[in-house]
Amino acid sequence: MWKDVLIGLGAAVVVAWLALVVALLLARPKGNVLREALRILPDLIRLLKDLATDRAQPRGVRIRLGLLMVYLAVPFDLIPDFIPVLGYADDAIIVVAVLRGVVRRVGLEPLRATWRGTEDGFNALCKAAGLTPRPS
Repeated sequence: MWKDVLIGLGAAVVVAWLALVVALLLARPKGNVLREALRILPDLIRLLKDLATDRAQPRGVRIRLGLLMVYLAVPFDLIPDFIPVLGYADDAIIVVAVLRGVVRRVGLEPLRATWRGTEDGFNALCKAAGLTPRPS
């Protein structure tokens, strides 16, 4: 009996993990967005910290950003790094997916006001978030 329960539990974990991999593949941005996101990483980290600590932002945005920072600080990944392509890209994909939701909720103008990086970096951020930046 216990053997059947353990086999069922193991199968459920494998199915859930495969569903996560498929979801990450579907959420993966197209083109060079991940490369651009890595290029602006220092400014992006500052932006995430600033938004997460800004009391003017909605609580849901601050919670999402806090959970994202906790996820990034945890020493293990959802997809191990030895798996080609997705192993190293899972963190970047999750960051971009959370960033898309946060940027759409916060809006372009507050985001531009908080951004400390270059204009090219802001344009790359908008591209990663699926937004069209307006000229400043």
